[in-house]
Amino acid sequence: MPPTPHLQLTARVDSSIVSQAPRSAGKQSGRSGAGFISSMNSNGSATTVVAPAPPQLLRALGWWEATAIVIGIMIGTGIFIVPAEITRSMGTRGAALAVWAVTGLLSLFGALSFAELAAMMPQAGGQYVFLREAYGPLTGYLCGWSFFVAAQTGGISVLAVGFAEYANEFLPLTPWEQKAAAAASIAVLTAINYLGVREGGHVQSILTGLKMGAIAVIILLGYVLVRGLPGGPAALAAPTGHRFAASFGVAMVAAFWAYEGWNCCTFAAEEVKRPERNVPLALILGTLTVMAIYLAMNLVYYHVLPMDQVAHSSRVGADAAVRIFGRTGSYLVSLLIIISTLGSLNGSILAAPRVYYAMARDGLFFHWCARVHPRFHTPHVALLVQAAWAIILVAAGTYEQLFTYAIFAAFVFYALTALAVVVLRRTRPDAPRPYRVFGYPYVPVIFVLGSAWFLANTLWEEPVEAGCGAAILAAGVVVYWFWKRRGAPGPNPDAPPL
Repeated sequence: MPPTPHLQLTARVDSSIVSQAPRSAGKQSGRSGAGFISSMNSNGSATTVVAPAPPQLLRALGWWEATAIVIGIMIGTGIFIVPAEITRSMGTRGAALAVWAVTGLLSLFGALSFAELAAMMPQAGGQYVFLREAYGPLTGYLCGWSFFVAAQTGGISVLAVGFAEYANEFLPLTPWEQKAAAAASIAVLTAINYLGVREGGHVQSILTGLKMGAIAVIILLGYVLVRGLPGGPAALAAPTGHRFAASFGVAMVAAFWAYEGWNCCTFAAEEVKRPERNVPLALILGTLTVMAIYLAMNLVYYHVLPMDQVAHSSRVGADAAVRIFGRTGSYLVSLLIIISTLGSLNGSILAAPRVYYAMARDGLFFHWCARVHPRFHTPHVALLVQAAWAIILVAAGTYEQLFTYAIFAAFVFYALTALAVVVLRRTRPDAPRPYRVFGYPYVPVIFVLGSAWFLANTLWEEPVEAGCGAAILAAGVVVYWFWKRRGAPGPNPDAPPL
């Protein structure tokens, strides 16, 4: 009789008998290693059957796409609005510019600190992973919890509503129609990012390029077309003594809001090509670029408008454009803000779900959020869950309050993440560090001290908002223990090695 033919595997494979191929093979093919199953035929010889590899995230973002995420998220609507508040608080041009410079420098110190951690641990989740590895799963979870409940989803809702409000200038909308437009913007950009990180990155690159080009035109023509200020005071009443420090702190709150978002690039580090080089490059280059743009825009505002008009304008960017371009200037700036808002919105929608994906991979979030689409290689369920919650916040109208409360919690985690550079230098001195923060330990320590001062000032000046932010974290502790009782397995062994 002929030998019995080899058995063919058609049934579902028990994961307990599947072993992963060497990770190097997966890296060479751009996918994770396949599973192998050994069986015996009737002659006693072994037969190996290859099981399909689970879908994985793809490294499809280059250095420019990563940088576009940083710049695109940071430049939203803040630079067109908050210079008025900062000018009111400080009273003089020099002091107001100092607020922007100091806040930008602190943000750069934070980006430098995050860059070391991102190069060391280029995983999906970014900041969540850094905190988990430095302080344990609870700290990482509370960061991710605040992102999902308020910081990221609330920010997405704020941006979407801002887009609808400025779109109203071109197409009159009722309040409910504005909410529908905001929800539609979230849905459309989520759909694009659902179809692939490469597609989301392309959209981000286009929107960020358009935004930077339009801002460059305003800066250039502001000096070329406008000669001399209209009548008005050169300075306003300025705080002195201890009130100067307090006013400086209040003004920095507004400036930090404008600089917010540079950390989001780290969330998608697992999908960046050569992350040990490109993620630090994106963080540093993006933050420096935004600093230069913000200072240049403020100089243009003071060049074309008197101080009192800058201080009391609700839309200083539009007022400056009217002075530069005439009546059509207001519409041009509204169009620029729409593009700017969509760029910030797309970057946030692209990056943030990677945090929830990483949490689910660790067993600390809904397990289906750890799924990767077999065709598009995106965390598609996490994207849909984020979109659903953000749209609910838009419909309920509670997004702005939640986002305000979450700013306090966000700076707690900013400080802890920068401090993690020092912690991990001590606890993991031999870990590979393709990039080491310039000026260590002074740069991360200065950022930690600046964040601590900011938090103390917020507690003093806005105790209700700070208390609500602390309450969000306290609620997160309760939810964390719920996930732990469900048997969270801890960090996923199939995640890329640290």
